[in-house]
Amino acid sequence: MEGGINAWHGGVAEGPPEAGMAYFSSAVSTEELIALAWMLEDGNRRFYSDVTDLLSDKEAIKLFGELAIAEEHHKSSLLNTYLEITGKQEDMDFPASVMGEKPDKDVMEGGMNVSEALKWASGKELRDILELSISLETNAYDLYIKMARESGDDKSKKVFSALAEEERHHLNRFSSLL
Repeated sequence: MEGGINAWHGGVAEGPPEAGMAYFSSAVSTEELIALAWMLEDGNRRFYSDVTDLLSDKEAIKLFGELAIAEEHHKSSLLNTYLEITGKQEDMDFPASVMGEKPDKDVMEGGMNVSEALKWASGKELRDILELSISLETNAYDLYIKMARESGDDKSKKVFSALAEEERHHLNRFSSLL
């Protein structure tokens, strides 16, 4: 720990403690936090899945494919938590049923648009794409820690804490490949 944050060479989420929650400012209930998190996870799944078309490195393609699958698992965990909290057996219109509108399918963790991220990544070096992915995962890690604190029930706190831990694991995997 010598040198503190100035000696740290890993990812750092920047801004005040409420940074990253801006997208969630309109979410007042745990159900809405879960629905918004589901939308972000779906965006990241799309990015990780589609970015493989831009890569030639086999190890990177494998990693992004595995993380796309992991994001799908995150979505399942969030949906199951929502169903458990609400007592519903199923909700075929989730997350729109919670948000009162169709979900924004172009947003992902870090608040970035999937289409813009893919456009940016086109023609970039693998290192650049990995650095972007590390930035997104760092912000997601920070966000889920905050969401765990904001959640109104123990089940949601556990899910958001588990998601934060998963994001940390994703960070480690990207960092190793970098």
